[in-house]
Amino acid sequence: MDLPWHLYLMAFLYIIAGINHFRVPEVYLKIIPSYFPNPKLLNILSGAAEVILGFLLTFPFSKHFAAWGIIAVLIAVFPANIYMYQNRKASFGLPKWILLLRMPLQLLLVLWAYQYTL
Repeated sequence: MDLPWHLYLMAFLYIIAGINHFRVPEVYLKIIPSYFPNPKLLNILSGAAEVILGFLLTFPFSKHFAAWGIIAVLIAVFPANIYMYQNRKASFGLPKWILLLRMPLQLLLVLWAYQYTL
């Protein structure tokens, strides 16, 4: 497999983040907006998607599909960033400027994944 190191880094980060959904679900449940139904299921699905897509990034035949999947996941979980910014309980006591900075960071993650869709 002749894939760039930064693709493996991305894969590793998503696999670890996905596993974290199962290790410490309360962290993720806290940031799921209250208007979404069944937060436990959403946490499980997003964690599983991150693990599976991260793993699929490591194979040349599936990296394009996985990168598009990661972009979809990043877009799907974006409301959690807004919810964290708006809801004091979901913010983990972080300063507003850090929570605001997370939003463009999400765009950078989308751009990082996008380069592997080509």
